[in-house]
Amino acid sequence: MDLREQLAGIRIINPGKIHRNLPPAVLIEMAVARGEGILAANGALVVRTGVPSGRSPNDKFFADEDSIRGVIDWGKVNIQCPAPQFQKLTEKACRDLQNKELFVFDGYVGADPQYRLKVRVITPTAWHALFAHTLFIRPPAGELDGFEPGFTVLGCGSMKASPGRDGTRSEVFVAVSFEKRINLILGSMYGGEIKKSIFTILNYLLPQQGVFPMHCSANVGREGDVALFFGLSGTGKTTLSADPGRRLIGDDEHGWSDSGVFNFEGGCYAKVIRLSAEAEPQIYNAIKFGSLLENVAVDPQTRRIDYDSDAVTENTRATYPVEHIPGCIIPGVGGHPRNVFFLACDAFGVLPPIARLTPEMAGYHFLSGFTAKLAGTESGVDEPQPTFSTCFGAPFMPLHPSRYAAMLSQRLSKHGTGCWLVNTGWSGGGSGVGKRMKISITRALLTAALEGKLDKARFTPDPVFKIMVPDSCPGVDPAVLTPRNTWADKQAYDRKARELAAMFAKNFEQYRKHVTPDVLAAGPGASQ
Repeated sequence: MDLREQLAGIRIINPGKIHRNLPPAVLIEMAVARGEGILAANGALVVRTGVPSGRSPNDKFFADEDSIRGVIDWGKVNIQCPAPQFQKLTEKACRDLQNKELFVFDGYVGADPQYRLKVRVITPTAWHALFAHTLFIRPPAGELDGFEPGFTVLGCGSMKASPGRDGTRSEVFVAVSFEKRINLILGSMYGGEIKKSIFTILNYLLPQQGVFPMHCSANVGREGDVALFFGLSGTGKTTLSADPGRRLIGDDEHGWSDSGVFNFEGGCYAKVIRLSAEAEPQIYNAIKFGSLLENVAVDPQTRRIDYDSDAVTENTRATYPVEHIPGCIIPGVGGHPRNVFFLACDAFGVLPPIARLTPEMAGYHFLSGFTAKLAGTESGVDEPQPTFSTCFGAPFMPLHPSRYAAMLSQRLSKHGTGCWLVNTGWSGGGSGVGKRMKISITRALLTAALEGKLDKARFTPDPVFKIMVPDSCPGVDPAVLTPRNTWADKQAYDRKARELAAMFAKNFEQYRKHVTPDVLAAGPGASQ
């Protein structure tokens, strides 16, 4: 079945000219010619998404179908939409694509061939095709013959839903049908909706194959030691995994199978607000021709990028192929992790910059997923907001959190993997009072943990949070390691620490019946 016949099968009956898997240079050329973007001085294509400029989590749905009832963890995150509504809006989108010039990307997600999923992205915009080409795994030309997608993304962001006529919550509608194997995106041009929709799909499919899907970055040291970095957007997954002393596997999404870890993607999606060549040289240099920039400020005369500007949004983004990072691992596979790091951007400024976790603490903090939503990451978030995002990725987890937590616990135990909690947020006070933790300090702490140097330190339980805090680390001022020491007002620290501990305890009530007493007792405030 040829491509046009396949498109007709999903009711795109009379498309215009179809461009399939065009190389980046051609996609960039066409995007500029069509007025979709401009070239920056560094060669990257710069586009504007318009509103929204971040994900729209309140407009994300699953079609309510027989096959997924009793499997999806329905609630505020995983929202049902009637199957007839999904069908109606899909047909509306397909009609809108009639007679339009279309761009098609066919490729893979999943660097391990045993678990990879064939994906197709269909869009009327050249830059979204470049986004897909950059982020997903690009197949050799010979593998496109007879290609049949396992899932199709209809990226119709310029077409808005109508709440009055379509029964949607807003003009944005992002929904998945597992029976039709279609992901529909309406009303949002933000490229991250394409990326995270596919991640959500994998988080449903892979556990059924015995693979633990993870919202984390991964790299590997010279001795083959793999490290994972869990965290929400803005916590440092991309920054900290791009370490000149280690080789990158991937920056955001991975699976952990019986064979080891593997990257879901073929590229990186980095937040670039205040990016600098000094602090993040690998990412800075990766953004060049063949890369894509969303919503950054560009000088109209020189075309130089102002990474410090949030004139459009705080959530400025760059995509680039993983090959743009020197020494990256291709294909993106590695062994079983030796260390796992949970990255928490603590807007309260009370968590230590690094702490060792027992297995029970690891279970508690994985289910808690504490961090702060950073400005611009989601629509309506204008300043850091403390939040709990279970499994460090609640917006993308269709199954009950206990399912993912059990998979993590089993793997940590089986492979003797060390686990750490890292605060990449504030020190010396909360947001607006203290200062954001320096990347250089976090890197030094991670290096010490990865190289076993922290094993020589003496660890003391934090009096409020119980996590094990080292008293020393090579190259780091010992005063920084104990957060209370960095606050001018010690009593203010004590109040904030108790306040956050109470928030942990309140949030964890929802998981009480799903964990052992040891895990429950491992949390802050559990015995207070």
